[in-house]
Amino acid sequence: MAKNRLRGGRASASRRSFTGDDGRGGGRPGFGRQRSGASSKVVVGLVVAASVAVITVDAAGGDDGSPVDPLRSAVAGVVGPVEATTARATRPLGAALAYFSSNRDLREEVATLSAQNSQLRSQAEQVPLDRNRLAELDGLTRTANETGYALVAARVVGMGPMQSFSRTVTIDAGTSSGLRRDMTVLNNDGLVGRITSVTRTTATVLLIVDTDSVVGGRLGSNLEIGFLRGRGVTAERGRLDLDLVDNSVTPGQGDVVVTWGSQGGKPYVAGIPIGTVESVYSTPRELAKRAVIDPYVDFTSLDVVGVVVPKDTRGDRVVVNGLTTTSPGASDSSGGDR
Repeated sequence: MAKNRLRGGRASASRRSFTGDDGRGGGRPGFGRQRSGASSKVVVGLVVAASVAVITVDAAGGDDGSPVDPLRSAVAGVVGPVEATTARATRPLGAALAYFSSNRDLREEVATLSAQNSQLRSQAEQVPLDRNRLAELDGLTRTANETGYALVAARVVGMGPMQSFSRTVTIDAGTSSGLRRDMTVLNNDGLVGRITSVTRTTATVLLIVDTDSVVGGRLGSNLEIGFLRGRGVTAERGRLDLDLVDNSVTPGQGDVVVTWGSQGGKPYVAGIPIGTVESVYSTPRELAKRAVIDPYVDFTSLDVVGVVVPKDTRGDRVVVNGLTTTSPGASDSSGGDR
């Protein structure tokens, strides 16, 4: 029993000596932990030392070559083919990525150029229209200067339905611009018609070629007066018929016809060109001769027109006032227009 107690005591002492435990659980770390940490530091130190040694030897070779050149060549011989193979394998992928990237950039550039091209084309196509409208506005200014009338410029924005057998157009100016019913409408070529109805922003114009239109006209050669009626045609064969008051007078071919005017200038002011005498005819039942008038205005291409307004008109549009004044006798009180 004493031997067993002695053997057990030696074993316990040996265990305490190996682990470094003093039996109270608070001793220093054991020998195994110290050995593992020390070995890691030794490995790191050896690697660093080897690296320093290789660098030193390589640098000591100078221009005559380095002792590690054979090793470097051997490594390059092994690694080089691997790099080349990897580059050949990844080259298609890189090319595909570059293609998609450049293709996206090209599509964006093409879209930008297409938008710019469309804008330039639109501007180029707009130039003739703007040029024509500017010419018509200049014509209205000349008309205002020559006649002495004040004009409000407007654009034709609609045409009356053909089913109604009425030849009317809609303009984009109304009461807000100072327009009223029975105002004269013209363009830089001549008489267009008169306003029959008006809203705040638009007005309806009855064309002189309409069958319900009657305009008092005067021959330029002899000042004979008569009445012009429309045939209801706005195309190339759109014509007016002139019946003179004096049945004994024969109109001359090519003679100019102008408005003789209404009382107060409504619905037609005086002195506006209408057209020229194209031909003269009569029927067996009629004693008087009737003249066919070719109007100056092309009613199939109306765009910018002018409405004759009082000179003191105030509205949301500029009033083009003529430089001359209307003579007192410019308007007739016969009331021959309706």
